[in-house]
Amino acid sequence: MDGVTDMQPEGTTRRTAPTKEATMKAIVQDRYGGPEELRLEELDRPVPKEDEVLVRVMASSANPRDWHLMRGLPLIARPQIGLRKPKWRFPGSDVAGVVEAVGSGVTRFAPGDEVFANVESGGFSEYACVPESVLARKPSNLTFEEAAVVPLAATTALQLLRHGGVREGRHVLIVGASGGVGSFAVQIAKALGAHVTGVCSSGNVELVRSLGADEVIDYTREDFTAGGPYDVIVQLGGTTSAGALRRALTRDGALVLSSGEGGGRWFGPMGRLLASMLLSPFVSQKIGSKTAKASAEDLDTLRTMIEAGELRPVIEQTYPLSETPEAIRRVETAHVRGKLAITVQSAVPQADHVSERELVQR
Repeated sequence: MDGVTDMQPEGTTRRTAPTKEATMKAIVQDRYGGPEELRLEELDRPVPKEDEVLVRVMASSANPRDWHLMRGLPLIARPQIGLRKPKWRFPGSDVAGVVEAVGSGVTRFAPGDEVFANVESGGFSEYACVPESVLARKPSNLTFEEAAVVPLAATTALQLLRHGGVREGRHVLIVGASGGVGSFAVQIAKALGAHVTGVCSSGNVELVRSLGADEVIDYTREDFTAGGPYDVIVQLGGTTSAGALRRALTRDGALVLSSGEGGGRWFGPMGRLLASMLLSPFVSQKIGSKTAKASAEDLDTLRTMIEAGELRPVIEQTYPLSETPEAIRRVETAHVRGKLAITVQSAVPQADHVSERELVQR
């Protein structure tokens, strides 16, 4: 995976001015478990390597990836994410903030630039070292919180739609259309010229329609696999089998699977993904999954869409950094409308901030 590689001081930096302190607050996790294993600590600030950028993180967001890494599930993934304890001590998969310093080999960014990125770890920290290769300039028309919910979820949506061959005139079914990835997928598919049908629960029908879906199916009232046929189906939630989804595809259609629910502690949704891929060689349709990869180029594409008004983030709620465990707990329910943002630092230093109440008292 791409992203933050090391939170320990190392390498050469170029700074415009000395910092007041060399410490930061960060969420830390040393063993697998629930949200109670996430704690807020005061730590040394990291120092960027030659090809890294030190970002003052203003905001982050909570993703399903975060709770999977927090609990070490599914167990089949432990060789990659850490056998007995988390491989990455500093959780958090998204950052939006301001460049504080750059490594000696960095050429695209300078202190003061507003940026955002999908990172491997360190998103729930006041400062994070991010490889220049995955960093992009923040959309000018978004707040830091709005920008922070974009990288992982929207990049995933974009790459899944590309993998399925979504283009102008194609009929696309998006299962889980009101979630973090789904809310972006609906909008991106529409921007690509597709006819989009979104699948969600009753309470989210109007939200999905407001995102531009041509049709919306309430899965609690209607069997969405009985419709179609669709050229592309993207499954982002639920437990519907590939066999059932295939019935709603054209003969040469594409089924793109990502995440979902169920599967137990050992395999989680990976069991269903594996079974679906084993089926693919024996059917006329294209069946597969794709793991999104951090990409500065894709973030630039998304920024262009956002600034053009084709894409907007949906945020259910914003949490302070200290309440990150509660945000992860909420994401784990798999019923978030859009995304959850996390404010890591205030845009105005606390010492200089004057509240409205204080102004009245003066």
